Amino acid sequence: MSPAAPSATEAQEGSQFYADAIVDVSGDIDGDVYAAGQSVTISGNVTGDVIAAAQTITITGTVDGDVRLAAQTVTISGEVTHSGTIFAADINVAETGSFGDDLVGASSTFAIAGDVGRDVLVSVDSLTINGSVGGDLSYVSDSTAVIEDGAVAGSVERVESPQAPAVEVSPWAAIVGWLLGLLYALVAFSMVTLVAGLLIPRWLQRVTDHLVPSPWKAMLVGFVASLAIPIGLLALLVTVVGAPLVLAGLLVWAVLTLSTFVFASYYIGRLLLRGGQHPLAKSLIGGLILIVALQIPWLNILVWCVMVFIGLGAQLLTFRSARPWRYRSATDSEPSPLAPRMADEQPSLAL
Repeated sequence: MSPAAPSATEAQEGSQFYADAIVDVSGDIDGDVYAAGQSVTISGNVTGDVIAAAQTITITGTVDGDVRLAAQTVTISGEVTHSGTIFAADINVAETGSFGDDLVGASSTFAIAGDVGRDVLVSVDSLTINGSVGGDLSYVSDSTAVIEDGAVAGSVERVESPQAPAVEVSPWAAIVGWLLGLLYALVAFSMVTLVAGLLIPRWLQRVTDHLVPSPWKAMLVGFVASLAIPIGLLALLVTVVGAPLVLAGLLVWAVLTLSTFVFASYYIGRLLLRGGQHPLAKSLIGGLILIVALQIPWLNILVWCVMVFIGLGAQLLTFRSARPWRYRSATDSEPSPLAPRMADEQPSLAL
């Protein structure tokens, strides 16, 4: 076994491994050849197998064993004593190229101008045979191969690519499926709004307070945040130090986005029920309307965008008004309710 090298011009014994952008094996190799690179050329004589992966593979020498190749373009103009397995976009077996045994492969275009001793089994888009095939030919393709008369000694079998069976869905089945999906959405999202209305009624009122006077402001804030925050998280991900913050930011952003349905539902119910109804009733009424709107094709895209933008904007405006990041010192604390009375009880110094 030899160390990795870009080329070999001298005779080598044993298995040889080559890895570089351009690999050129022009010497005689008494063993197997393993090669990987952008371009691999085998112009020497190899007594063993050739296993290679590259963008372009060209074999002009003699290979006494098998070849196993994967590339974009493969050209065989030398002699392969035994079989070949080739996967590439374009495969070309030149007039001077030959295989002693079978040839198996898959490609977009496959051209055989040389000789293949036994069977050929390929999956192709376009197959052309001007050379000779000593055995049977079996190929999978949507188009008929171009085969010269007498080029195949055995049988020729074409297998068409399997097509997915067309499934016709009746209008009634589509309607029933839509109704079942709507029913599931109604039950699932109603439970969410029910829990929100029972657990956080004050927070629902506080967040939607930013939507009642100026919903367009909240929508603009949500739209800008939907563009700026993912870009900021992506930029922060590039730095090694900021990677943990990105994970926390993604979690918070996902929670805020998912909760937009709850706030949008309560906002709709609040617009419809202007009395002193319980927050639970407002959430359920608004949630039902929003769920039905999200089930209507094409309209659901617009409804979803508006729901997310106003929900995010309202939450961000609420956080800004609360200012949880602001530090309050002892001097900034609110005065005691007894302070005015204590001030009134102080003796006056005025004459």
